[in-house]
Amino acid sequence: MKDFIQKIRNIWHHEELRKKIGYTLLLLLVFRIGSFIVLPGVDSTKLDTGDQGGLVGFLGLFTGGAFSRASIFALGVMPYISASIIVQLLGLAVPSITKMQREGESGRKKINQYTRYLTILMVLVQAPGYIAQYIPDNARPDDFVWTVGTVIIMIASTLFVMWMGEKITDKGIGNGVSLLIMIGILSDIPRGFYAEATTQSMFFFLIEMASLIIVIGATVAIVQAVRRIPVQMARLNAGSAGYLPQGEGARSYIPLRVNSAGVMPIIFAQAIMFVPLYLQNIESFQDNAVLAELTNVQGVGYNALLFVMIVLFTFFYTAIVINPNQMADELKRNGNFVPGVKPGKETADFIDRVLSNITLPGGIFVALIAILPALMMEIGLTKTQLFAQFFGGTSLLITVGVLLDLLQQIESHLLSRHYDGLMKSGRLRGRTAAATPGVAG
Repeated sequence: MKDFIQKIRNIWHHEELRKKIGYTLLLLLVFRIGSFIVLPGVDSTKLDTGDQGGLVGFLGLFTGGAFSRASIFALGVMPYISASIIVQLLGLAVPSITKMQREGESGRKKINQYTRYLTILMVLVQAPGYIAQYIPDNARPDDFVWTVGTVIIMIASTLFVMWMGEKITDKGIGNGVSLLIMIGILSDIPRGFYAEATTQSMFFFLIEMASLIIVIGATVAIVQAVRRIPVQMARLNAGSAGYLPQGEGARSYIPLRVNSAGVMPIIFAQAIMFVPLYLQNIESFQDNAVLAELTNVQGVGYNALLFVMIVLFTFFYTAIVINPNQMADELKRNGNFVPGVKPGKETADFIDRVLSNITLPGGIFVALIAILPALMMEIGLTKTQLFAQFFGGTSLLITVGVLLDLLQQIESHLLSRHYDGLMKSGRLRGRTAAATPGVAG
């Protein structure tokens, strides 16, 4: 407890970090307030805001209930995520986008601009379906002008949510889009725990909570697990202009995370799984048995497809964020090497092989955690779906991953302040020594 209080004090006394956290909390508060603002013309008393299953329940979970409340933020960041997935997939097939991905900061800005345009198109497709399917006829005006105006409002609000996510990433702390999703998930935790506690005996509920702690611990372990590749650093001779081959250099390592992709495969896979839900809005698909199975979060078809997609997206996103060829080139350029492996292509192949070996079990574990709520509901370990969503599944993986990333960024800021203090002290001692010859010892 004493360490926790000291950490809070350190954060408070770090002016830059304090401002970043304050800025982030302010935008998250704006997002939460917006999730309660109902679309103009909608009668909120006639909306079904109770617990809903299927993919609709997941959309409500990701938006903090804004989806079921017909809020201006009803679609949340899902159109933006869907657009990001499409752009990244196009990067594998369209040479011009692939070239942008390799252009560094300038290429990233161009891709972000295209993603914003595509987000508008996604809202144009999703908003009319949402209005027709999930806002009851007796709760909204039957007017074409109202529908057009509402779609425009949803486009503007989605772009505003996207802007908030980008601003949190740039000027706040943590990944903005992930934080917006997480805050929606956390907002339903008290209600989920209360619902489960009132339907279970206290003894069984305590057993569930103990099991939940174990699952959280396992999730934290897999998120933080690292495979270290040893690296022999070339020795730097203080009297030479470069690296010399003689002597034994320092030992270091390349840290490769077992789950390098983080929560993105979960978000990507879940966004793709919304497609059957949208197809069901089309009259010709409403009685399709396959789509019905794919929109049932308790069904075998839905969970099997989700499992496979998470594993595939884990490999896909890991390949995007980690480039073995680039790592091998950097090692060779700096005169470093992996012991027992030739520099260049053989080093790249070795890193790629190690990465594949750890990505597969990491992806399988993440996928198992993602379908755990459905398994628990199927065998009767949990009584309410709302509570089961926190017991593993997408909610837990996103929350754990985002919180760990947030804590690491806070720790990095605190360490940077510590190093700044040391550097300032060193410069001060240097100036004092220079001004007082003979005292520098």
